[in-house]
Amino acid sequence: MEKITFTLADDQIVEFYVLEQTVLGGISYILVTDSEDDEAEALILKDLSKPGDDEALYEIVDDDDELEAVSKIFQEMLDDIEFE
Repeated sequence: MEKITFTLADDQIVEFYVLEQTVLGGISYILVTDSEDDEAEALILKDLSKPGDDEALYEIVDDDDELEAVSKIFQEMLDDIEFE
């Protein structure tokens, strides 16, 4: 599983494992988890970076409709993932 490092606004460093990625409506999304455990917490992150940016800029998807649409795609891609 690919591991990526994020630097938060307060310069805190966090690492996530990328489970899957997809594009919906021209926007890239990644499904990440904080550990490789079966019961790990997962987040869906939305890529806000612009073409030509040196680094990617992600935010957590928190809009209910957007979250539902993207999570359905990830559930279809990964049969063993269940969102709660």
